[in-house]
Amino acid sequence: MTQKLNRHDIPVRTARNGALAALAADLPSPILADVTGMHRHTALRWVAYARRDRSEYLAARAEEVTGSRSQRS
Repeated sequence: MTQKLNRHDIPVRTARNGALAALAADLPSPILADVTGMHRHTALRWVAYARRDRSEYLAARAEEVTGSRSQRS
């Protein structure tokens, strides 16, 4: 199915990864592994990825936005 969709320029990997990240954010890794059929270590990595602390990124973006606003004034 993936090959057929790719032939028609429909990207499936992005959608798959987004869906897995959403599941991983809501489910504990053992349940994610059972539901998706993936190995428990893979599920653990997805859960860790989905729950990363993005506060540093958000702070940097806020500084960037504030800096560009002050330059406009």
